[in-house]
Amino acid sequence: MKRVLSMTFAVLAMATTAFGADNTLGTWKYNAAKSKPAPGASPITNLTLTREAANGGVKNSAKGERADGSKIDNTYTAKYDGKEVAMTLMATGTVFDTIAIKQVNANTITEERTKKGGKYHSSVRTVVSADGKTMTSTQKGTGADGKAFTSVAVFDQQ
Repeated sequence: MKRVLSMTFAVLAMATTAFGADNTLGTWKYNAAKSKPAPGASPITNLTLTREAANGGVKNSAKGERADGSKIDNTYTAKYDGKEVAMTLMATGTVFDTIAIKQVNANTITEERTKKGGKYHSSVRTVVSADGKTMTSTQKGTGADGKAFTSVAVFDQQ
């Protein structure tokens, strides 16, 4: 009986540790050559994402620039509970102002992005490759203009 209990606790501990892992954490650099922006959007010329563990969730900072010269500079801190949180926007051109995230597993997260009082809404599925070197975010939704869009952003681990 004692051995069975020990084995049960060991399995539970491993499962908890595995679920708590988040392979999206770290610094990621946008790969423009492998990415596909949404039609009509000014392409991203450079972007660095920094994702850090924060209080049962993640703190995400995105800094970069688009081809039209508009800056990308936003942050959010959110738990993986699917509850909406506000983003801090320090540059113009960001079309959404709230985000809700969930962790599917150590290599996959999902996001819901919205613009309060606007038409913009998108769902994002982000997956880290098995070797941990590439992160791909596939986004589908309705743009601020009310038209459907799809985009793919590929990032390389730094």
